[in-house]
Amino acid sequence: MTSISVIGAGLAGSEAAWQIAQRGVKVKLYEMRPELGTPAHETGDFAELVCSNSLGSRLESTAGGLLKKELAVLGSLLMEVAEQTSVPAGGALAVDRRLFAQMVTRCLYEHPLIEIVREECRELPEGIVVIATGPLSSPAMTGILQELTASDNLYFYDAAAPIVTGESIDYEQGFWAARYGRGTADYFNCPLTKEEYQGFWQALVTAEQAPLHSSELTDDALAVFEGCLPLEVMAKRGEDALRYGPFRPVGLVDKDGRRPYAVLQLRKENTEATLFNLVGCQTRLKWGEQKRVFQLIPALRNCEFVRYGVMHRNTFINSPQVLNSSFQFREYPRLFLAGQITGVEGYVESTASGLLAGLNAVRVLQGQQPLVLPQETILGSLAQYISSADPGFFQPMNANFGILPPLDPPVRGKQERKLAYTQRSTVALEDYWAAL
Repeated sequence: MTSISVIGAGLAGSEAAWQIAQRGVKVKLYEMRPELGTPAHETGDFAELVCSNSLGSRLESTAGGLLKKELAVLGSLLMEVAEQTSVPAGGALAVDRRLFAQMVTRCLYEHPLIEIVREECRELPEGIVVIATGPLSSPAMTGILQELTASDNLYFYDAAAPIVTGESIDYEQGFWAARYGRGTADYFNCPLTKEEYQGFWQALVTAEQAPLHSSELTDDALAVFEGCLPLEVMAKRGEDALRYGPFRPVGLVDKDGRRPYAVLQLRKENTEATLFNLVGCQTRLKWGEQKRVFQLIPALRNCEFVRYGVMHRNTFINSPQVLNSSFQFREYPRLFLAGQITGVEGYVESTASGLLAGLNAVRVLQGQQPLVLPQETILGSLAQYISSADPGFFQPMNANFGILPPLDPPVRGKQERKLAYTQRSTVALEDYWAAL
C-alpha cells in the first residue's frame, strides 16, 4: 500500500498523521526528538505544548471557540484528547500538558497504520509528504525549506504591526486618501493634532516593553530591522522622529483641506476591509500597553485588536507566494506544509492546518481534488488568508472573525454579529461535510 510521510510530530504533524491513517493510508511519521532536541522542548513526546497549557476560549461566540467546534466536526484527534485531559480553566480549554502529550503519543504509536521513525529527517522522502517541522526546524529541514520556498520567502524573525477590525475604527475621526493623491485612496488616515501627538508620543516612550528571551531577538538581531525598528525605539530618538517617519503628514490633507500635524495610516489587510494594519507600527510593547497607547489616537479609541504587534524569533514562510489554500505547495504538488511555519498563529490554528493538510494529502494520493472549505468557516478563511494575503505585507494570523466574509445583510451589535458569524459558519461546515 502506498504511504504518506509526515515530518514532525508537533501539533500539526500529529493531527496530520492521524487524519491520514484514519482514512486507511499508511503513514511514516518522523520525529527527531529526543535524539535531537530543541531549545524549547523538554521531552520526546508528540504534540508537546512548549508555552501555555491553554488552548484558548471554548466559547462559540469567540473565533477560537468556533474553530474548536469546527475541528470537532472534522474529527480532530487533538481536540478530543484535549477534552479528555482538560483541567479547570473557566471558559478556556486548558490541559494537563504532560498527560495531553503522552495520550497523543500513545494514540499514534498504537495506530496500526502509523510507523514511527525516531530520527532527524535530512532529506525529503519520496511520494507525498506533509512537512510540519515548526518554527524550531532542524538546520537540515530549514535548508530544505529554503530551497523549496526560495530564501527570500523564509523569515526567521517576525516583525509585525498590530491589526484591528474595520468595524471598530471611528471613521468620523479620519479620512481616506493616498499620499499626494497618487493612485486610489486605499489608506485610511488617522490624524492627530499637536497636543494629541505629544500625548501619544509621551505614552509610547514610557510604555513597558515585553522582555526579550534567549530564543527571540537579541540586540544584534534587532539591528537587522533598522528598516522596521520597533516604533517605541524610533520614538525615543526624539519627539519628532515619528513625524519624519511612519507618522509623517506630508502629501496628505484632511476633509477640511488642511495638513494634519501627524498621521497614522491604516492599510487594508483584505479586500473586504474587515481588517486593517497599523502601518509602520511594529512594536515590542506588552499587549496591554499596545492597547492603551494606540487607543490614544482618536480614530482608534474603541479599536478591537485581532493581533498585537510582535518582534520575536518565529520562523515562517511567505505562504501567499508558495502555498494554496489546501496547504499544498504550488510548484510541488506532492508536498504539503502545516503548522505555525505556514503563518498560522496558535496551538489550535496549527492543529487545524495539520488536519486540513492531512486530509488533502490523502485526496491527492487518491487522485481527488483537495478540499477547499467554505470561507464562511474559520478554518476555510484562515486557509484562504495564508494563500491569498498580500505577499508584500504578509504577517502570521490567528483565528478571528475579521478574516470571515462580511455578513449579508449586516448585523448590528457586537455580540449579535459574533452569534451570526457562528451560526453561518456552523451551517456552512455541516452542509459541506455532509455533502462529502
